Amino acid sequence: MSGPLSSLRILDFTTLLPGPFATMMLADMGASVLRVEAPHRPDMVRAMPPFDGDTAAWHGVLNRSKRSLALDLKKPGATDIIRRLIMDSGYDIVVEQFRPSVMDKLGIGYENLRIDNPALIYCAITGYGQTGPLRDRAGHDINYLSLAGVMSHSGRREGGPILHGVQVADVGGGSLGALVGLLAAVVNRQVSGEGQLVDISMTDMMLAWQAHIISQYLIGHELPRREALPLNGGGFYDFYETADGRYLSVGSLEPKFWMGFCQGIGRPDLMSHGYDPDPEVIKRLKSELRAAIAARPLAEWMDIFASLDVCVEPVLNMNEVLKHPQIQARRMLVDVPNPKGGKQKQVGTPFRFSRSNPEYKHTGVKLGAHSIEVLAEIGYSEMEIKEFRDKGFLG
Repeated sequence: MSGPLSSLRILDFTTLLPGPFATMMLADMGASVLRVEAPHRPDMVRAMPPFDGDTAAWHGVLNRSKRSLALDLKKPGATDIIRRLIMDSGYDIVVEQFRPSVMDKLGIGYENLRIDNPALIYCAITGYGQTGPLRDRAGHDINYLSLAGVMSHSGRREGGPILHGVQVADVGGGSLGALVGLLAAVVNRQVSGEGQLVDISMTDMMLAWQAHIISQYLIGHELPRREALPLNGGGFYDFYETADGRYLSVGSLEPKFWMGFCQGIGRPDLMSHGYDPDPEVIKRLKSELRAAIAARPLAEWMDIFASLDVCVEPVLNMNEVLKHPQIQARRMLVDVPNPKGGKQKQVGTPFRFSRSNPEYKHTGVKLGAHSIEVLAEIGYSEMEIKEFRDKGFLG
């Protein structure tokens, strides 16, 4: 059975990570995604190693199942192709990731395109949003997390903020924000018949992710600090090093889990100290926990906690993650066809449906691989396509 979003047709003008990850998830769920990319300024992920043959791994996964149209939008008349796609070919969703006004200057911003198709849903992903004094300012994941205050209470008290191993603002703010906002607009269009602009700011999203923490500040007037909250290292909820330099994650927050954890490490005497509000008591408690866990290697702790349901798990490396029975049972690794007839192993979609299956049509393709096919589909003749080539529209 086809994916749940097989009725959606999307023009994708995004680059790097936030937008491409969002449209990849939409394509996994069946949406038809056509990526529009400048022929002389390709997305830098196409050149990022490692490579599988002549395909960059990042590009292979972020652009799987998408078709590719190479089009220089700065060439006079090139944007007429976009307008035809929107007016006549059912591409009634646009996802873009430029700074505000870039698409307007090209003549294909939201206000321009909604005239052609009032049902158009136009999702713009930016660092700071379409309004405000920073709307035109450049930024990256680290900047959005910093400006939203996340890094002021993340990391260690003595060491300061730390970089995460994943791009939290890019994916959690940009990709997932776009996915939710866009699909909400689709649902509204089904009722109203009207499209709308979906304005996704990665900084806004990171602020919203802290709603519970910020509410504590707004009511209690105490700034959140590193290692001062129950979930940022201010309590026993933390990572603890084992005898062999590995780590255990201890999330035994609820009393029944905390008591079971203390029994598991052979320190039932620590049970009464887990919820003491005195920072000095918590400091001494964590010192005791570190010493207890440092007494055994990770494998021994894994054997002990395998039969204990107390929210304790090992910090696995990627090789261990991909071999883990839970990951394998969820079929999170998939084989995606590549253009040469082989297969590339990739991480699959995290979405599961009882009546629909994910679609993995192919890995990311060469820039412009479907240009001629797309232009022919929307009614351009061979002569017109040749003229586009001669004018440099297609690279």
